[in-house]
Amino acid sequence: MKHFDLIVIGSGPGGYVAAIRASQLGMQVAVVERAELGGICLNWGCIPTKALLKSAQIYNYAKHATDYGINIEGTITPDFEAIVKRSRNVSETMSKGVQFLLKKNNVTVIEGFGSIVKEKTVVVSRSPNGFTSNIAENLPIERYTATHIILATGARSRQLPHIPIDGKKVMGYREALTLPQLPKSMVVMGSGAIGSEFAYFYASMGTQVTIVEYLPNLVPLEDEEISSHLGRAFRKKGIKVITSASVENVDTTGEMCKVSIKDSKEKMTEIECEVVLSAVGITPNIEDIGLEEYGVTIKKGKVEVDEFYHTNCEGIYAIGDMVHGPALAHVASHEALVCVENIAELDAHPINYNLIPGCTYTSPEIASVGLTEQECAKQGREVLIGKFPFTASGKATASGNRDGMVKVIFDKQTNEWIGCHLIGDNVTEMISGAVVAMNKKITGKDILHSVHPHPTLSEAIMEATAAAYGEVIHL
Repeated sequence: MKHFDLIVIGSGPGGYVAAIRASQLGMQVAVVERAELGGICLNWGCIPTKALLKSAQIYNYAKHATDYGINIEGTITPDFEAIVKRSRNVSETMSKGVQFLLKKNNVTVIEGFGSIVKEKTVVVSRSPNGFTSNIAENLPIERYTATHIILATGARSRQLPHIPIDGKKVMGYREALTLPQLPKSMVVMGSGAIGSEFAYFYASMGTQVTIVEYLPNLVPLEDEEISSHLGRAFRKKGIKVITSASVENVDTTGEMCKVSIKDSKEKMTEIECEVVLSAVGITPNIEDIGLEEYGVTIKKGKVEVDEFYHTNCEGIYAIGDMVHGPALAHVASHEALVCVENIAELDAHPINYNLIPGCTYTSPEIASVGLTEQECAKQGREVLIGKFPFTASGKATASGNRDGMVKVIFDKQTNEWIGCHLIGDNVTEMISGAVVAMNKKITGKDILHSVHPHPTLSEAIMEATAAAYGEVIHL
């Protein structure tokens, strides 16, 4: 039985980062992966979705080329099959990149389904049914031991009990990425990042989209003002937005899906559509990997860990979507670094989960970090709030899309920057600076005393800060 210093189960943005960092620190490392290297993010999540959204952006630019003084002759139409093919090629390229990085860093890749058993042993089977069933079926298995084991098995689409995903008429994000043809109509259940991004993509392609959100606002984790702005943008694009409502039933027996929707006043309506996308969250992959047998503590459906991702069992760690915290690729990657560096007895710094940036790649894009205005009000904090619309931005005007705004929040007593909320073109590229600044407890005055380049979209952060302090020039 081969022994490793560290075995990582799962090769997503948490797993492969943990493996590579551990190898850099001198450990002998193996990764167990049952599917494609790179996990859901690279193969069925973040990356292929962004490839689809880029095609939608190009299509939109082409349709409005005359606005920029460019004449394109002939009818402009999307080739849906080619768009999907490009998306899959992008994912394949990125997955090969992870394979190269693991090989470059001398990480052993073990193909199969990994489970943990006593004495820090990992059992790997060639069937995706899990350790217990493989023993029963007498299928081939391999055993490895390790000083440390990191669980990074990710998550999958959550299914509502009364609306199961059949992969044809009711689909999850995997099916939505590879539909054989463009549907004429679609109902999207849930308006988080996944639901909103797919709603925008399919509406851009020409699908009649209805998005149904249980809570009062789209992208409900965002600042309410930003949510309202996205709602207006969606409606302008022709997306039907229904909030404070729930999908009670989907009848798939006929040629069309019949979707029963209940609003906040208990009134029922029915919508017909070709397909339904279930985007109501995710479920951690914690089944059949030996957690119960090993005695790993599970709380509210997730593995319980400390600030360095150690479970209650010595030498067993968990990171990413299977532990409590935002289910985001960049969070999993950073958790991997903290976990491994703590194992290596370096000066690891626990993550401040109050300053995790969130991004939604609709058009307009959304990016945010820190407290919302509503959260500040609940905490009773006195704040200074500044806003700057992109309608007043020279760069946004020149680029042809002035839809959006910047909203910044500062603590009134300390001037500390505690919230940043953006909506508009390319704002996901602007949020990192705010994250660093807020981690370093930068104040509003620090922002004002720093020269920002012109013309840029990012100078709107300085302008919004000036507005918070009553010093704005360009409004």
